[in-house]
Amino acid sequence: MKKSWGNDFLILIKLRLNLLALLTTLAGFYLGSSGPLENSLMLFTLLGATCVAAGSGVLNQWLEVEQDSKMTRTRHRPLPAGRMGSWQALFWGLGLSALGEALLFWRVNELTGYLGLAALVSYVAVYTPLKKVTSLCTLVGAVPGALPPLMGWTAVRDHIGLEGGVLFAILFLWQMPHFLAIGWMYRDDYEKAGFPMLSVLDKEGRTTGWMAAAYSAALLPVALLPALFHMAGLVYFWTALVLSLAFLGASVRLALVQSLSTARWLFLSSLVYLTVLFIVMVADRT
Repeated sequence: MKKSWGNDFLILIKLRLNLLALLTTLAGFYLGSSGPLENSLMLFTLLGATCVAAGSGVLNQWLEVEQDSKMTRTRHRPLPAGRMGSWQALFWGLGLSALGEALLFWRVNELTGYLGLAALVSYVAVYTPLKKVTSLCTLVGAVPGALPPLMGWTAVRDHIGLEGGVLFAILFLWQMPHFLAIGWMYRDDYEKAGFPMLSVLDKEGRTTGWMAAAYSAALLPVALLPALFHMAGLVYFWTALVLSLAFLGASVRLALVQSLSTARWLFLSSLVYLTVLFIVMVADRT
């Protein structure tokens, strides 16, 4: 089926993935604000962060076009399917990244700009090449994925602090079970493409499952820190506790039973977890 240029562009910038990044950036901005929201600052922060994330997604696909063509879930993307040229993708990737960085440096602040640059470089120049070399790439990839809420926070505060570090840590730890679930669901695809993901090397899936459980267990106390640091109240504390226990349960289930259904359940649980956690954190801001 022929896809429209607009739809191809949305696939190229990884819109669905970046919506979560946008949500957490907005949450970090709101949590960092001590008074009324500065609308213009918020707008430039969100635009800058979105452009950097979109540009990173485009450059990632530009670099991985050969691997994407071998995987069932990615072979219909614009580049491997031949609906968009390599130079077009490179233009959009560099252009969006540059625009995002310009907005962050000149309309937000230098710290947020440098964090955006760190996200871009670590995702495109470090994580993407490492995917072809080692399963430890997931740890590296979790760094740029954890920066959006911190960028929202620093846009207002212009410093990181313990609170900003907590937002980063929550996203970093959350990504590991999330990625491991995806890795198990699409392990055959990753093997075809030559990506040595943990789920590819771990044929039985036990290590993958228990690693997901270990990171979920580490996430539980960290997810409670916003309440202890007075970023959010008791409603958030109890919500985070229940959500984190449920998330841990989904991870342990994958560790005990390695199947497509348990991996998919963990993946869906991770999306619900992050969305509800940040909505409640924002709603119960102290």
